[in-house]
Amino acid sequence: MDNLRFAGDDDEDLYSGFDSVHPALDTRQLDADQGFQEAVRTSYGRRPPTQSRAPTTAARLTSAAGIRLGTGQGTALVLNSSVGQVGPGSSDGLKRPMTSMRGTGYTSQSNVFDPLNQASKGPAPALISKTDESPEEKIKSLERRVMGLIEESCMAASRGEIRLALDRAKEASSKERSLIRQREQAGLSDGHNLDLTFSVLFNLANQYAANDMYTEALNTYQVITKDRMFNNSGRLRVNMGNIHYKMGQYNKAIKFYRMALDQVPNTHKSMRIKIMHNIGLVFVKMAQYSEACTSFEYIMQEEANFKTGLDLVTAYYALGDKEKMKKGFLRLLECQLDIDDDEKYTTSSEDTQSNLILEVIRNDPLRKMERQMKQEAERSILTAAKLISPVIENTFSEGYNWCVDAIKNSQYADLANDLEINKAVMFLRQKNFKDAVETLKMFEKKETKVASTAATNLSFLYFLQNEIDLAEKYALMARDSNGYNDSALVNLGNCCFNRKDYEKAREHYIAALDIDASCVEALYNLGLTNKKLGRYDEALDSLLKMHAIVRNYPPVVYQIASLYQELSDIDQASEWYLQLLGLVPTDPHIHQRLGQLFDSEGDKQQAYQYYFDSYRYFPSNLEVIDWLGSYFIEHQVAEKAISYFERAALMQPDEVKWQLMTAACHRRSGSYQQALQTYKQIHRRFPENIECLKLLIRLSSDLGLKEAAEYAQELKKAERAQEQRESRAASGSRPGSRRASSRGSRSIPGSAMSGRMTRLSLNELDENEPFVPSNKEVDSSYVDPLGPLQERPKTSMRRKQDEDDFADEELGDDLLPE
Repeated sequence: MDNLRFAGDDDEDLYSGFDSVHPALDTRQLDADQGFQEAVRTSYGRRPPTQSRAPTTAARLTSAAGIRLGTGQGTALVLNSSVGQVGPGSSDGLKRPMTSMRGTGYTSQSNVFDPLNQASKGPAPALISKTDESPEEKIKSLERRVMGLIEESCMAASRGEIRLALDRAKEASSKERSLIRQREQAGLSDGHNLDLTFSVLFNLANQYAANDMYTEALNTYQVITKDRMFNNSGRLRVNMGNIHYKMGQYNKAIKFYRMALDQVPNTHKSMRIKIMHNIGLVFVKMAQYSEACTSFEYIMQEEANFKTGLDLVTAYYALGDKEKMKKGFLRLLECQLDIDDDEKYTTSSEDTQSNLILEVIRNDPLRKMERQMKQEAERSILTAAKLISPVIENTFSEGYNWCVDAIKNSQYADLANDLEINKAVMFLRQKNFKDAVETLKMFEKKETKVASTAATNLSFLYFLQNEIDLAEKYALMARDSNGYNDSALVNLGNCCFNRKDYEKAREHYIAALDIDASCVEALYNLGLTNKKLGRYDEALDSLLKMHAIVRNYPPVVYQIASLYQELSDIDQASEWYLQLLGLVPTDPHIHQRLGQLFDSEGDKQQAYQYYFDSYRYFPSNLEVIDWLGSYFIEHQVAEKAISYFERAALMQPDEVKWQLMTAACHRRSGSYQQALQTYKQIHRRFPENIECLKLLIRLSSDLGLKEAAEYAQELKKAERAQEQRESRAASGSRPGSRRASSRGSRSIPGSAMSGRMTRLSLNELDENEPFVPSNKEVDSSYVDPLGPLQERPKTSMRRKQDEDDFADEELGDDLLPE
């Protein structure tokens, strides 16, 4: 016991040994270690290329344990183990323990990390192939495929590809039935996915309805509604009612709507109101207005809205009940429009961030929805007012005044001015210009915007009445009231255009386009103005811009084609005229224009086709008739030209030219007797026509008739009378009597028209005006289009040389000079 020593009895610290470090491991003496410094300065101590592993944590712990054990005994005891050199520079021969490294797979002979000694086992065996899917996995995979097909069907329907959507829906239905069979075979019927089945059937029914396959859609909906496993499937009867409505089966539609209404709980108020609205619309379609009013009144009591209010007023209007119409209109005005005021979106502060936020929300989807709701409300109120105003009072004006007063006393007082403008428009539709003008004049002293609108309408009215000064006055007033009123500038330009002040009109149209670049009236009128000024390129630019805004508008296409024709671009002109024919295929003037183009190009056959089409659609165009008759004479088919000249003679019975052309065609075709009869008829109607007498003499002589002498005597009388008239006209005894005869043609006394007939040019016609035959004087002289008739004056000269044949005849007293 004397040799025993207790730790508590000694003052020595039990943990003092842990702080002691072996001199070989003490880093504080590395500066004085020559071997370490030599290794640092040279490659003496560089590590070999093969990387040897550092001692692990277990090895370090093992060495430390030995030190701690020795310290615990109070002596520096070193455990015996397999050791290794710390390094070549170690002078005290301290060995590093290696047992722990071998245990973890580190050796001095091998550099491969293989702690489990797997290298001796050879390569790993091949992977075992996966076994077949279980029935549950197959079912899940098929369910995902079915859902994918449903999604594809819905996406195709949203893109408008309804046929593809139906095909995907049918494929999904087929796979879903296959899925049910697999469940039954696998004994998993209890896990049936009802939601998937409902989705498949519902989508299939919708796609049937979208493809107008109503019977199939109804059958599919019937399968859903009869299956009690589907919750709330009765609501789908609304869809069935919609299908019956499309099929015109209104009684069945009401039946299904009411069945759906019975299955919708009272808590779903919005759903019930929509179904009731459908029922009311079907009653309106069936002309059962009393039942429709009952449905609409129920909705207005439960949850009033503008659409139902307008429908209610319409139903009262159909019933003809004036008092109920007034009550319905007042109830419509009581509907609340739950949107914010426009002042909320007005910038009022100097805060930049707030202004940016307002700029963003001013056109965001919510703001657009508010605008749409407001427009719907205004449309409903104004439509109802315009509907009932003519019938609720004794006169149209009194009814409108009642509606205006009712609107002014409601929260929609701003609409009263618009209704007044509509009142003026209604007066215009009734062709009551006086009341329309008086109504619009009431706005002269009102607020700026309304006054500008009224002045614009007044300017337009006066322009239609050809009171250009008043039209310009109110157009200036409208422009002064609102400097951004493009319509007022257009009216000003129209007034200047009417006065042929094209430059000033052009300035007004350009100013209107500066305000609104899409103002089609200004674009069109600017094109016409530039055309009048000869600026064809600028006119073409304006009209092409309008054509890009308003596609396939016939007047614009016509003006573009006309401009290309003015620019001598025949190919482009023909292209646009053909495009115009696609829009108005029965317009005779367009056919005539195309005929003129092809005729100028020398394509007579194509020109004839378009001239003939023009004649077929409008057989009273003298220019077309003249061209067709000349075409047949030129091609030596005179008998076909007779019908055209006879029609022209019917249109202008006092014009001798057409009758002479008809007789000439008979003569050219070999019908001499018919030609002779025609010349005689012409002579009886126009006895002093020298050309007819010459032709009668020649034809009678050719036929060996004795009447030739009589016609020769009459010819002398006619020529002398003609000479007397010319001499009197030359001496000025009859001023104003000279006509186109001074150019080598002879006039016909008593005829309604004389002189050279001038063809009517389409350039002088407005595209919206019907064809009006020209009232210009027509030349009565006849020149045969064929060659021989051009030598006719020589024949008359020879007749003068042969006057000796009639020298034996006595002249009557009526032939003596006065």
